[in-house]
Amino acid sequence: MTMNQYAVLGIAIHKKKETVKKVNNILTEYGDYIIGRMGVRQVEDDLSLIALLVEGNTDIIGAMTGKLGSLEGVRVRSGLLKDK
Repeated sequence: MTMNQYAVLGIAIHKKKETVKKVNNILTEYGDYIIGRMGVRQVEDDLSLIALLVEGNTDIIGAMTGKLGSLEGVRVRSGLLKDK
C-alpha cells in the first residue's frame, strides 16, 4: 500500500484555447486529489499560470503530471512535500 503524499504543482500554459480545455479536462479527471488551486492570467504574455496543492500517492501524482506535461504548450513542475 502506497502512502499519500502532498505535492505542489506549478503549471504554465501558453495560451491556446484548445490547450486550456485539455488542461481543465485533466484537472477535472483528478479533481478528487486536488485540495487547493490558484490561477493567474498574464494577458500581455498570453500565459496562464496555475498552482495546485495535491494529495495522493506517487502513482496518481505522477500520472497527472505526466498527462499535463505531454500537452503542447504546457510546462509542469512538481515538488513532493514531507509532512514529518
